[in-house]
Amino acid sequence: MFRHTASPASPQPTAGLRQPHAGGTYRRTPRRHRAGRPVAGAVAALVLVPALLATSACGGPADASTGGAELTVMTWSPAGTGSTDRPGMTALAEAVGRDINAKGGLAGHHVRVLTCNEHNSAAAATACAQQAVDAKAIAVVGSYSQYGDSFMSILERASIPYLGGYGLSGPEYISPLSYPVAGGMPALVAGSGRQLVDSGCRTVSLVRPDTPAGDNLLGYLSNALKPAGVKLLDVKAPEKSSDYTEVARKAIGKDDSGNCVTVALGAEPTGNLLDSYRRLGPKNTRLASVIGSVQQSVVDSTGGDNGPLAGAYVTGWYPPESSPVWDALRAVVRANTAEGPSIDVADSGVQTTWVAYEVLRQAAQRLGSAGRPLTAKTLSGVLDSGDPIDTSGLTPPLAWGATNMLASADSPRLVNTWVTYQQVKSGRLALQQPGFVDVRWVLTGANKPA
Repeated sequence: MFRHTASPASPQPTAGLRQPHAGGTYRRTPRRHRAGRPVAGAVAALVLVPALLATSACGGPADASTGGAELTVMTWSPAGTGSTDRPGMTALAEAVGRDINAKGGLAGHHVRVLTCNEHNSAAAATACAQQAVDAKAIAVVGSYSQYGDSFMSILERASIPYLGGYGLSGPEYISPLSYPVAGGMPALVAGSGRQLVDSGCRTVSLVRPDTPAGDNLLGYLSNALKPAGVKLLDVKAPEKSSDYTEVARKAIGKDDSGNCVTVALGAEPTGNLLDSYRRLGPKNTRLASVIGSVQQSVVDSTGGDNGPLAGAYVTGWYPPESSPVWDALRAVVRANTAEGPSIDVADSGVQTTWVAYEVLRQAAQRLGSAGRPLTAKTLSGVLDSGDPIDTSGLTPPLAWGATNMLASADSPRLVNTWVTYQQVKSGRLALQQPGFVDVRWVLTGANKPA
């Protein structure tokens, strides 16, 4: 079992791509949005969001009352930790809750959204999971925690599905009640390796957390580099530091031609590392990273096109924030958070929460169309059916049926093995090539496809 901590050229052959627009495979459904009350309390610990009270984050006059019993969902993420904060995920969950209720609810039911500060600790993650159980939540949706060993068994005992976790821990890719919407750090690191192989790198230094979780990233990157004979250098870095000079110096080495560095740390440590990298001023080393370590805010804060990330390669789970596939997310954020906490639409955690709630909407619609109740059990049944759910181009169609499982004892439920190749161009993250690239063979340790 692997465990992950939060902290990627030339394209692969065309056969390894999925085009979001090809044949209308990824359809976008126009949505109407209307304003709701402001989001509140997104970063407070264990915040209960009553459904119909004017003082609640998801309550108030803007929430249309619907028939039938009220349904409860939960989203958690850390805030106030100084290194792994993702308050935008819970803030977005509250905004999505208002949007759902304004449009008639889930399968005709009003939705109560609970948010919880996971504090980046096992104890808080356990408390969040127990709160979901006590509230009889039908799902935990779009959440972030590296403590799957602590919370997953609690959800399993209550038969509550964990839909759209960030992919930081082994149980998220093993538990039969976990439904990841992205490939987590394994897919990102594997994709980064292939992106750098295609760009002509001869040596790749992986800057990663000095933790057991970080140790596991090496295997995925090694699988990606090995077929091309690219040398791998392991560079361990502390999770929190204001000075990464020695780390950057080790990664750069002699700054030879063909030397490349890929960073798999959190956004704040990555920013600090880039300060050290810029001061060292390498001339030949190529820089790469993965989404989450680098996002548009990091590019901006480090100087944009004049900073160290100019031209850098980045591997992501989804299309970049500039893509029109995120228009619906932007509309919900504008309509529901005008006076509340700011939400960075480019943040990979926010995007994962959005994708997870889109899957929840689609599953609820299927149950409603079939005249079936929406419960934790029926929701799991829809997701287990293997019938793909279209996310309108945010990802390839997602399914968690038996035939969709990954041929891996460590991560069988890592069903979305597709990534996007991006690059910083003119100070903005943009697609390096269109479509999605499948890294399934890297994740299973199989031979590279011909």
